Amino acid sequence: MGSRKVTFASDWQGRNITVAGLGVSGISAARALAGLGASVTVVDGGSGAAHEERAVRLRAEGIAVRLGDAESLPPGTDLVVTSPGWKPTSPLFAAAAEAGVDVIGDVEVAWRLRGPDAAPWLAVTGTNGKTTTTQMLASILQAAGLRTAAVGNIGTPIVDVILEGDDAYDVLAVELSSYQLHWAPSVRAHSATVLNLAPDHLDWHGSMEAYAADKGRIYEGNHVACVYNVSDKATEDLVREADVEEGCRAIGFTLNAPAPSQLGVVDGILVDRAFVPDRQKQAQELAEISDVQPPAPHNIANALAAAALARAFGVQATAVRDGLRAFRPDAHRIEHVADVAEVAYVDDSKATNTHAAQASLAAYESIVWIAGGLAKGATFDELVTGAAKRLRGVVLIGADRALIREALARHAPEVPVVDLDRTDTGAMSEAVRRAAELAQPGDTVLMAPACASMDMFTNYNKRGEAFADAVRELGSTRA
Repeated sequence: MGSRKVTFASDWQGRNITVAGLGVSGISAARALAGLGASVTVVDGGSGAAHEERAVRLRAEGIAVRLGDAESLPPGTDLVVTSPGWKPTSPLFAAAAEAGVDVIGDVEVAWRLRGPDAAPWLAVTGTNGKTTTTQMLASILQAAGLRTAAVGNIGTPIVDVILEGDDAYDVLAVELSSYQLHWAPSVRAHSATVLNLAPDHLDWHGSMEAYAADKGRIYEGNHVACVYNVSDKATEDLVREADVEEGCRAIGFTLNAPAPSQLGVVDGILVDRAFVPDRQKQAQELAEISDVQPPAPHNIANALAAAALARAFGVQATAVRDGLRAFRPDAHRIEHVADVAEVAYVDDSKATNTHAAQASLAAYESIVWIAGGLAKGATFDELVTGAAKRLRGVVLIGADRALIREALARHAPEVPVVDLDRTDTGAMSEAVRRAAELAQPGDTVLMAPACASMDMFTNYNKRGEAFADAVRELGSTRA
């Protein structure tokens, strides 16, 4: 851990810290804080075999674990560190408030562990596109020869990265969820972006206003650039409301020709009119649309946001191009699976809300849409209205498919709809077969469910894998 443990051990030595949650981030925080001399107790409401196995490992490291009780505050606690998913209304936090004990998240712990020479953070949030943009940003930074990592909500616990020491990285690409931002009041990024805002996780935040406010925390204290989406005024409003360092600039990104202090697109070229000597008269070519894969409109927007953050850090235009060319998105993000009988099959299982599905549907001209799952309180009228002219047909699956069916009846009554009332392991195979029956050569069968997956699958990855398997099965029968 280099100098980090020596320099900051006094900040944590002897403290009684309760860590809420026995997941990846909770275990990471517990081990880090125990290693810094704190007395740590992990609490979790679960009590199954997986929880017991994790508890045994932590206890062997001298960390106390309490399973089956996630509501009462362990005696003597002077700080609670929560995993991101725990709701602010959790009884444990009410008990902490009553006892005058602060609650922070693992991202806040990581920020407080940074030394004076630590790598600055380029931070990314938004309803959709966070992971792709963060990975694009890391690819660009790497192309510039910088030591970096994509961390945070992206899967690598940021506490672990920070404990590698101040000299391990030049800059970090940090994905932050609204949950993480809620519990991270002190984070001050070099530059940050809110990619977009649409209703999501409102059951956790309580309202759209509270959700937006937590997203907007990412701009607080920015040093160089607050990057916003020109087509999403709510993101610009968050910039206007943020308390930033003097000299910090508002930088927009747009799919149209950019105005001064914006990045945008001109004749198929991504261009920069923000980080150039004379932004009134000059534009710097960054990359071609063909350098971005896939070149769907929402992914071009992701690329522009990543480029803006990299340029704010001083990265040259050639590194933006090279980084975008080298990048390939994770699976299940508008991923082309195969062509069968002149029909393209595309897996966008990651489109777990209406905003993401809207972006995915806008990328294709003639679509057989596979949709449905857990709606999480969403409504579908606006989504269906916008996509109606592109729909060749629709196949509905999942627990809340009736909500989509009703929206289709109201706004696209002429579109053929197949309603699959089954949730067994063969449901996806039937969905793909029925979609193939509706499709014509040149069409795209697009699985962009606009819903969460947990009614039928463990997660969106498993749903995407089931779709890909079903497409391959279809291809083998038609070979």
